[in-house]
Amino acid sequence: MARPKKAPAKRGRKPAAKKAEAPALPKAVAAAVKAVEKATNAVAAQQTKVEAAEKKAAAAKVKAAALKATAASKRAATTANAKVKTEKEKLQAAKAALRDAKTALKVAEIEAKAEEAAAAAKAAVAAFEEQLTGKADADLAKAVAAFEAKWRKTRAKQDAVKVKARAKKEEAKAKAAAKKLKAKAQAAAKAAEPKAKPGRPAKAKTAAAKDGAPKRRGRPPKAAAPAAAKDAAPKRRGRPPKAAAPAAAKDAAPKRRGRPPKAAAPATAKDAAPKRRGRPPKAAAPAAAKDAAPKRRGRPPKAAK
Repeated sequence: MARPKKAPAKRGRKPAAKKAEAPALPKAVAAAVKAVEKATNAVAAQQTKVEAAEKKAAAAKVKAAALKATAASKRAATTANAKVKTEKEKLQAAKAALRDAKTALKVAEIEAKAEEAAAAAKAAVAAFEEQLTGKADADLAKAVAAFEAKWRKTRAKQDAVKVKARAKKEEAKAKAAAKKLKAKAQAAAKAAEPKAKPGRPAKAKTAAAKDGAPKRRGRPPKAAAPAAAKDAAPKRRGRPPKAAAPAAAKDAAPKRRGRPPKAAAPATAKDAAPKRRGRPPKAAAPAAAKDAAPKRRGRPPKAAK
């Protein structure tokens, strides 16, 4: 099946690019522009009237200055001059209105520029706010990442300290448990060993002991003394006896044990009365003192006045 042919493209001039539309003027500026245009037109129209009135006044002046001038021509010249004056006054008023309109236009333009600047400032603030809003997410993510890294680093240090302390604690517990288990194992091994007979363990017998007499308990016997020592009297236990005293000492009375007796007092002391214990008696008072009244206790009586 044959493909349909494409329609030929129309040749011709390309459409002109659309001119950029001028930005719309603010209402106040547009009104001021219209007022200026109106005042300008009024000034131009009044200027035309002034020129026409001046021409008429010039013509009337010529007629009035002629030799055959009449009173009517003179009045016409006077009226034409007055008309020129009136039109000039109107022209001055129109020019003043034009000046006022231009001033109002300038003021409106300035105010419009101020409003545009304020609007531009608001737009810039809004754009900046939008930019910050768009950047806030990125800044937040960055801040969160930095905080997370810092927090994790601090937490890792804290966890390391905790782990170290826990490891030390667990190691101590493990050592204590191992010590207990080791003690139990030793106790079990000791219990499994055969019980020994009570008393001192038997010493290994030497070859000489095996062949000879049985070993005697206690201190071994002393070496044999010489023959003279054998014939002598047996050794006495304890303190050795004292040397023999002389004959006079043997015949004397036996030695008394304890403190030696006191020396014999003289005969006069023996016949006297026995010694009284305690405080010695007071000296005997004279006879006059014995017969007197007994001594009064306490404060002595006052002397008679």
